[in-house]
Amino acid sequence: MAAALLANTLYSLGFVLEKRALTALPEVTIRQPARLLRLVLGSPLWIGGSLALAAGFGAQLVVYRTLPIAAAQGIFVSGLVLLVLLSARLLGEETSGRERYALAAILLALLMVVLSLREGSDTVSQDAPYQLILLVCVPSLAAGLWLYGSAERRARNRHRRPTTGVEYGVAVGLLYGVSSLAIKGVSSHLTTSGIGRAVLDLLSSPYPYLLLFTGVFGLVMSQAALQRCRASLIVPVCTTVTSLFTAVLGTLSFGEALPDEPLRLALRVAGTALAVAVLLTMPKHDPSPQPPAPAKELASP
Repeated sequence: MAAALLANTLYSLGFVLEKRALTALPEVTIRQPARLLRLVLGSPLWIGGSLALAAGFGAQLVVYRTLPIAAAQGIFVSGLVLLVLLSARLLGEETSGRERYALAAILLALLMVVLSLREGSDTVSQDAPYQLILLVCVPSLAAGLWLYGSAERRARNRHRRPTTGVEYGVAVGLLYGVSSLAIKGVSSHLTTSGIGRAVLDLLSSPYPYLLLFTGVFGLVMSQAALQRCRASLIVPVCTTVTSLFTAVLGTLSFGEALPDEPLRLALRVAGTALAVAVLLTMPKHDPSPQPPAPAKELASP
């Protein structure tokens, strides 16, 4: 529990620091990844944010070794509250009434998923069939890349209204969902004895390569999206997709039991359906900026 709360704090702080650094940088794009990396690596504030995210990653490894996947996701998603508060305080971002209701509904949906855990169940699975992991992850990666590319093409249309970043959040969330499953897989290979054998087993698994792919593409995609969209909206959407992906598909892939009781099963299904419905109905565009009112002419004396 302490590691999960620490991961929440580090992730929220890391995203806010990166967003603040990106607002001071020239526009970055996924079409110029080398330039993007050069710009962000030259920003001490961005490096501080990335170090906070890396520390959050370390805390997440500890969590996955001690908690079931669905329970861990429920604790992680509570960090959205801290993120919204930090975004308002440090970035000056404001959310609309509709967006606040949507975020509240997302928190409710993910709380329902957590409550669907079987009472007294503390089984933590340690591995999954590699073929099943690849069957889940490869199509998800392809869908995330396609969705992000589609959002980029629409954003280049100068006549479109400003996007809120929901599409970007969903796309990056799919990549981070795959990354979360890979982190769970890596945690199962961590051991204090037989380190050499554990490293060889890990390298023969798909997990480090999935982490490498999602790390590289997730970094470039998330920074470009974070620069042009509000952190207080894009990160909660990304977190919701990641949490649902990990809680549902991760539970199935790693063989952690679904609820036996009808009420808990209904909570799991209803929570998932509510979160998906909220994502589909969230506003896709920010209001267009209003042109400045013409100055009144001064009457001649």
